Amino acid sequence: MSSGYGGRGGRRGRRGGGGYRDGSRERRDRGGSSGHSSDFDQDRGGGGQRDRPPPHLKGREIGLWYARYGAVRRKQGDRRSRAVVQMDEAREQHITKLLSSVQNDHRGSWRDGRASTSNSLQTAANSSGHCYFDGDMSEEEKQKIELKSEEEEEEVTPGQKKATHKSQRYFSHAVVKDEPPDTWDDEEQQQEKEEKETLRRKDKDLEFLIQEVARDSSLDDRLKRDLQTKKSDPKYKEMLKFRERLPSYGKQEELVELINSNRVLVVSGETGCGKTTQVTQFILDDYINRGVGSVCRVVCTQPRRISAISVAERVASERAESVGNGNSCGYQIRLQSRLPRRQGSVLYCTTGIILQWLRTDPLLSSISHLVLDEIHERNLQSDVLLVIVKNILTLRDDLKIILMSATLNAEKFSKYFDNCPMIHIPGLTFPVEEFLLEDIVEMTRYRSQNKDRRPSRKRNFWQGHPSRPEKEEKEAEYKESWPTYARTLQGRYSDHTIETLEMLDDDDKIDLELIVALIRHIVLNQEDGAILVFLPGWDNISSLNDLLTAQQMFRSDRFVIIPLHSLMPTVNQTQVFKRPPPGVRKIVIATNIAETSITIDDVVYVIDGGKIKETNFDTNNNISTMTAEWVSLANAKQRKGRAGRVCPGKCYHLYNGLRASLLDAYQLPEIMRTPLEELCLQIKILKLGSIAQFLEKSLDPPTANAINLAIKNLVDLNALDRSENLTALGFHLARLPVEPHIGKLILFGALLGCLDPVLTIAASLSFKDPFFIPLGKEKMADMRRRTLSRNSKSDHLTIVNAFQGWEEVKHRGARYEREYCWDNFLSANTLQMLQNMKGQFAEHLMHTGFVSSRDPKDPKSNVNSDNEKLIKAVIVAGLYPKVATIKPSHSKKRPGVKVYTQADGKVCIHPKSVNAEETEFNYTWLIYHLKMRTSSIFLYDCTEVSPFSLLFFGGDITIQKDEDQETIAVDQWIVFRSPARIAHLVKSLKKELDSLLEEKIRNPAPVDWQNRQSKDCAVITAIIDLITTQEKPTGSTKGYDRPWASAPRGQRIQFNDDDDDDDD
Repeated sequence: MSSGYGGRGGRRGRRGGGGYRDGSRERRDRGGSSGHSSDFDQDRGGGGQRDRPPPHLKGREIGLWYARYGAVRRKQGDRRSRAVVQMDEAREQHITKLLSSVQNDHRGSWRDGRASTSNSLQTAANSSGHCYFDGDMSEEEKQKIELKSEEEEEEVTPGQKKATHKSQRYFSHAVVKDEPPDTWDDEEQQQEKEEKETLRRKDKDLEFLIQEVARDSSLDDRLKRDLQTKKSDPKYKEMLKFRERLPSYGKQEELVELINSNRVLVVSGETGCGKTTQVTQFILDDYINRGVGSVCRVVCTQPRRISAISVAERVASERAESVGNGNSCGYQIRLQSRLPRRQGSVLYCTTGIILQWLRTDPLLSSISHLVLDEIHERNLQSDVLLVIVKNILTLRDDLKIILMSATLNAEKFSKYFDNCPMIHIPGLTFPVEEFLLEDIVEMTRYRSQNKDRRPSRKRNFWQGHPSRPEKEEKEAEYKESWPTYARTLQGRYSDHTIETLEMLDDDDKIDLELIVALIRHIVLNQEDGAILVFLPGWDNISSLNDLLTAQQMFRSDRFVIIPLHSLMPTVNQTQVFKRPPPGVRKIVIATNIAETSITIDDVVYVIDGGKIKETNFDTNNNISTMTAEWVSLANAKQRKGRAGRVCPGKCYHLYNGLRASLLDAYQLPEIMRTPLEELCLQIKILKLGSIAQFLEKSLDPPTANAINLAIKNLVDLNALDRSENLTALGFHLARLPVEPHIGKLILFGALLGCLDPVLTIAASLSFKDPFFIPLGKEKMADMRRRTLSRNSKSDHLTIVNAFQGWEEVKHRGARYEREYCWDNFLSANTLQMLQNMKGQFAEHLMHTGFVSSRDPKDPKSNVNSDNEKLIKAVIVAGLYPKVATIKPSHSKKRPGVKVYTQADGKVCIHPKSVNAEETEFNYTWLIYHLKMRTSSIFLYDCTEVSPFSLLFFGGDITIQKDEDQETIAVDQWIVFRSPARIAHLVKSLKKELDSLLEEKIRNPAPVDWQNRQSKDCAVITAIIDLITTQEKPTGSTKGYDRPWASAPRGQRIQFNDDDDDDDD
């Protein structure tokens, strides 16, 4: 036994008090524990052993004694295990001298009347203890900054376009003009025109939007001639024959008439009716035929990148053209575009592109028709766009809005837009026969093998999954109605079927054995045709694949089994679209990606697992949850539609008739089940007024709790001030196309000279990591990931290492790149996407003045990119307060470590993490990106971080004495031991850093790393030096032969086994 852990107490004593779940979060308070100890000693009354209760206690009193005993022992263990923050004498003298010099500079600046924003705010910080990045601001200081903000706003009025600073100049174009154009003089009009052209050249995403639209008679004539000529083109005529067979083509005249005579129209249509490809062409062709084609600019939004590209390519081929290249149809998505001609054209784009355009032109003045497609999906961006569009209609009489939806909730959208007209287009699908669970059990004669089933009435209690009240009401109604429903089945179905239904009803999980039995039944008794199975997640897909391949029948070359999931390599996914040779049956196992995003033409049989993974946000506990929920009627209808594309099909639903009658009409809108921080920043940057008032206007407003929590988090991040105005930091975060914490990570990476690796991390967190998991090689993939981590104890740095390796082999040629990606289970497509995103981030930083080059690898922006410690500190700066603490585990069943967060108590590191099985940590703190509740609470993407990283880049610092210990704490709960003089030096240095970073955020400019005499460089270099040299390098495993790593230099990490509150 390692001596570092202290003596082992009795097992009951260790369990008493419930660890971090006993509600005694005051374990970190500064009041000391002597009072508790004396009471505790008094209770013992001098009798009994030290870890046993006094003999006079009985019953409940013994339990209370153990609870108090456990709490005291844990608190003592916490105190003993605190790391020591220390620095050597030379650095202590250097930092004292530096601080003295900097403070003298402050005083000199005031005397000379040249006090900078940084200095003035520093003085306020010194007097109030305010930390800029905490957002904890005094009223007086807040008023000063508000006054300054108002003055700045007055300077950048709609008529006055000259801004003194580079970043102000770049951003001033978003200001809404509230004067009519005829009140401006010619010079101002010319200046605005020139600035629009400059902005269009700068930002390629704005190229299509920024366009003067005026009728051009010669262009009208040319467009009309071109369309007439096309009608004799053999390719166009062939495509026209196909178009004429689509249901939407028969409604062309009615559609055009309704669009021309109404400002808003709802078009509902079944799958395959052709509304997405045809309605835009009907509008364009109508304008061209009427001789006004030059004023027609149709923009159609798509919820996914893949749809925007594929639909645009389809429309272009129907018009016998190539996509983009100045022809009539093109697309624009993030980081990629093929634009059509500027007038008389159709553009397909993602919803995010429109929201980006609105910052520059709040009225979308150059767009004649806005078509919002797939709005029934109710994603966050489309719901927000509906509110904005409704407002634009009050300001623009000439804009036409076409809303395209599935049939289920078309009336809701019509009602939202003042009962606007609707038109329905029937689908082009063959009839599909549907079967419910009772039919499937009857036809397969399936009997469940799982005898160990827990009664459904106990299920929620044991599994502990909190659900929404409306879900619980549905479950209660289901349980109450089941006996009656079971009686209705008698006579129509065998007793065996009814009995099996009751057994299956008692299980939350999808019965994969039943799916295997059903696939066998289809293969042996039905005609040829591909089978598409819908399952909620990777674990189900992987397990079903294993079950199928374990059977001799499915291992033959008469079957091709294709799992389809975002974690699968792209090369596998392309097989989905290929028709197999005659005599070979294709079986596709997919998530709901196959409902709408992709179409597999040869599917005849659909097996609907009945569940879908749904993310919800629990505002009370500030945590995301992901659970498999029952599908909605909309999901079920989409899945059924996949079976009738080429011939009559069959759809098998794995839920019974009673469950089918209680399904929701559609999924809960995303705006009601996700965190709202990023959305709140968009509302502020688009100048849409009060966040709560704006969101109240949405189709289904989020709860007041969710809105207030998002605003609080943004104030804590200092992205908003107390009056809900954007701060300088918030302004920059809103401009970046990522969520706020990742945006802050990017800004700090630029300011601290480690841009390239930080952009890799940011791109990965905002898109996805580049690793895939091939079936059957999960352990090998985990091993390769750990190898790439290079013992950094960091998921973030693992991705940086993988990306850098890919960049190196790319230069050697395509063969080396393929081998590297294959050997390390990396997706080349994802890596390429991350590289494109990094370029976009760097270009944005250059435009705003944070860096001097659009190249992420520019040496001036990467002077510290080899410093692993600093990169980890920047991760803290971006992701704080997402912090967890590590404690050793003494469990024989689960060796390793235990992880706790302040809000949740014990949590788990996600198995995909390189830290999941780590036992040798250098420090006791982790920073993580995402916390999600599934079967347990899991932390995703975590990195081990050091005390100095948390002190300099975490929250507010306090210095206090805890009994005999001198301590320094971050936000009152991350506590370290530190001599008072060192603690005060660290606190003063952090204030200088906050002041300097605030100045850089307000007036972006790269740090001049060559000028070692400048205050900026001196302060940052001193901090980097402390982070890097005063702590033992992570990754060194020398001497770490015990189950727990020894303390880094200058620290003593001790653990008492009483922290181990259970043996699980």
